[in-house]
Amino acid sequence: MSPELREFWRERHLCTLTTLRADGSPHVVPVGVTVDEEFRVARIICSRDSVKARNIRAAGEARVAVSQVDGPRWSTLEGIAVVREDPESVREAEERYAARYRQPRPNPERVVLEIRITRTLGMG
Repeated sequence: MSPELREFWRERHLCTLTTLRADGSPHVVPVGVTVDEEFRVARIICSRDSVKARNIRAAGEARVAVSQVDGPRWSTLEGIAVVREDPESVREAEERYAARYRQPRPNPERVVLEIRITRTLGMG
C-alpha cells in the first residue's frame, strides 16, 4: 500500500458498500468504513436487521466491495464479508469508527460487517 492510499482511508470520507441480493442484483448503500493498518480487514457497523447485514448473513460469507471517492482520488476494497455479533468485535469496530468519524450513537442491535480484504483498487 502506498502512503497516500493509507492516508486516504484514514481521512473522513463517506463510502459505499455493495452487497448482492438473493436475486443477484446489487444493493449499494452509503456507510462509514474503517480499515486496519495492514489493509487486511475493513469494518462497517450497522443494525442487525439492516438489508446489508441480511444480505451478508443469507450468504454466510459474501463477496462485497466498499468504495470511496474524493475528486480524482478513489479506492475500492473488495473482499469476503461476514456478520460478527459478539460484544468484543462490536466494541472494537465502534472504537475504530469513533476514531475515523465520530462516536456512534448507542445501538443494542449493532453488529459488525467484517470484510477480509482480497483486492485493493485505485490510487496506485
